[in-house]
Amino acid sequence: MNEGWVVVYFDLQYYGRVLRHVWSLKDWSGRPRMLLRLLVLVPLATLFHSLCFLLDYLLFPRLWRQQVERPVFIVGHARSGTTLAHRLLAGDGDTFSYFLYWELFFPSLLQKKLIRALGRVDAWLGGPCLRRLKAWDERTFGKYRHIHDMSLWNAEEDQFVMRAAFVTQQWALDVPLMHRIDQFHVDQMPARKRRRWLHHYRECVKRQLLLNGGNRIHLSKNPVMCGWVGALIEAFPDARIAVLVRNPHQCIPSTLKLLEVSWRGKGWTPEQYADSLRVMTEISFDSFRNPRAVLAAHPDTPHLFVDYRELTSRPRATVQAIYRALELPYSDSFDAWLLAQEDRERAHSTRFEYSIDDYELSPSRIESELGEEFERYGWPRHAMKEQAEQQQGATA
Repeated sequence: MNEGWVVVYFDLQYYGRVLRHVWSLKDWSGRPRMLLRLLVLVPLATLFHSLCFLLDYLLFPRLWRQQVERPVFIVGHARSGTTLAHRLLAGDGDTFSYFLYWELFFPSLLQKKLIRALGRVDAWLGGPCLRRLKAWDERTFGKYRHIHDMSLWNAEEDQFVMRAAFVTQQWALDVPLMHRIDQFHVDQMPARKRRRWLHHYRECVKRQLLLNGGNRIHLSKNPVMCGWVGALIEAFPDARIAVLVRNPHQCIPSTLKLLEVSWRGKGWTPEQYADSLRVMTEISFDSFRNPRAVLAAHPDTPHLFVDYRELTSRPRATVQAIYRALELPYSDSFDAWLLAQEDRERAHSTRFEYSIDDYELSPSRIESELGEEFERYGWPRHAMKEQAEQQQGATA
């Protein structure tokens, strides 16, 4: 497939790896259902998305001319404030275009327009379908919103739009196979594969921009894109990047716990997901290292490293700093909206409980791997505190 094609790109290599792995899980009760998805539903969905992608260029000729100019990418380790930053910036609807969660399942412009048209018909009939969707949304996501505020109508991680290409972390959430497929280290991928992934992603972004009028700035957020920063700059030379940074003693165990909640909810045991959890631990370290290394090599790319503590304690001032660093237009109406949001965001808290003691990973290893970051941000060092307490106990 060359970059001139307009059908959906599909990663056959990753598809084969997932299929072989699921096929090998002879004792897993979910194996027949997952094989049905892989062998029947995935090929059918791929054909459908490819047809719609092709029709997009026939039915919407403006798509040939649609540009993706100066997109903004929010990256950072999971649980580091990327969602908060994304949704604060998404409040500037006059400036930004972004994916809502439901839109990520329908990468084609034709699909999105048809669904919006059906929504208008439903509204004319009194909204029976919308009421059912909202009830489903609450049943499905409501019990997890203390962990991550998810809804069909929220701005969401736009890497999920790549699922049509079989390039999405969703498979690794359904089946713990992060040790089988790597969707993080895109910057280190062979150039041809990397460019195909990013070309497909760009095609999806073009469609979303045109859906939202064609003249806005694409706004993206995804923690997994910490490993894509170089590829993003290669595909979007005028990209602007905000990197969220949080104390790894907080965000690393929180992320590991979130993955555990997902896997345990699907019936996997700690022994079955242990390898994937170890891979995620290594990815956690790279989530801090890779953006800083890539941006140091691309000093002309407008960027800003955002301290999670600043974002949560001074959200309005922090967003203003992001706008200045990324050279974004800042309006009085958006400032008024931010001001109204500030008290609510300062009062935000989470009931999601986790502990580093639940994992093989130790505080001393975190501090050893990310020592420069601890120095840079002045985060407290737990390992040093533990050593001091042990020495006091020994001399008592």
